[in-house]
Amino acid sequence: MRRGVRGAARYGAVLLVCAGGSLRAEAVQATQTMGSYEVVPDWPRPLPDAFPGEHDGWTWGSGAAAFAESADKVWVAQRAEIELPPGAEPWICACLLDPRRTNTGRRPYAGEDRGYEMRRHHIVFAVDRNGETIEEWLQWDEFLAPSTGIGRGPHKLLISPYDPDRHIWIVDDDLHVINIFTNDGSELVRTLGQRGVPGRGPNNFNRPTDIVWLPDGTFFVADGYAGTRVAKFDSDFNFVTDWGQPPVDPDNPGPYEFWSVHSIGISRDRRLFVADREHSRMQVFDEDGNFLDMWPTGYESAVLTHTVTEDDYVWVADWNTDQIVKFDLEGRYQLAMGGPGPE
Repeated sequence: MRRGVRGAARYGAVLLVCAGGSLRAEAVQATQTMGSYEVVPDWPRPLPDAFPGEHDGWTWGSGAAAFAESADKVWVAQRAEIELPPGAEPWICACLLDPRRTNTGRRPYAGEDRGYEMRRHHIVFAVDRNGETIEEWLQWDEFLAPSTGIGRGPHKLLISPYDPDRHIWIVDDDLHVINIFTNDGSELVRTLGQRGVPGRGPNNFNRPTDIVWLPDGTFFVADGYAGTRVAKFDSDFNFVTDWGQPPVDPDNPGPYEFWSVHSIGISRDRRLFVADREHSRMQVFDEDGNFLDMWPTGYESAVLTHTVTEDDYVWVADWNTDQIVKFDLEGRYQLAMGGPGPE
């Protein structure tokens, strides 16, 4: 059975991960075709306490990743918990406080005085369909969000849909690495990249952001925030090739040119859909890196993440419009869900 976001689509759920951003009311057009959805209240449930009152006065950190391994096991990664002010509603989103609180900055622990505390706790955990915590990776909190302040925590959490052992891949953009764990979190199996060392090479990344796989285990890395490439590796983790560069003419970017290779998806016919976020467009390549197509994701769009589902649609989470937008594989708009607002 194929798992992951494709699996989430099969289970009839869409997981939205909040990463902050601007609210632009003018971006919502009354003529749009709107998809329907229901907000599930109180999901996930409050985190468990190892001792009474452990989470009193604390709330979720910024959501970095959500990944549905199955209908009853959804992985969540966050960038540490945030201290609440006195009298705040328990487990309220820190973004709804006035003034708002956040830990999306790159160094939330390195002596940065924001007037409130943050702590490395429950960086990675899993919940069931009711939102109850069923797994906690507390043993990896310090590793994934170092107290030295050199990183902010995970950027994305993924499982290859073709991996029978369901290894957990955690992409860390700030530390320039991809860490691969056993599914139960008992072992760090492999680290791709050099921790804390940016670069463009067979074993260096520059703030990587996302991964997709082929059935034979070949995988592609979106690299990334600071890098301007897609890197291809075989199933034995050997570097194969890469492609992409900054624009020669920033006012007229062409194919293969990126500012932020922020997410990547793959269709059943093995086309790669690469989000070129800062240019508000999607670039399409074959598995060897040959350019095929390019289409806009919307006026001043900024793709936070996207996925290509088994029914051959591209679903985009758009930062600037606060919407989930559905396209077909040729870039034709289908519908949108959501809009600006605190929820």
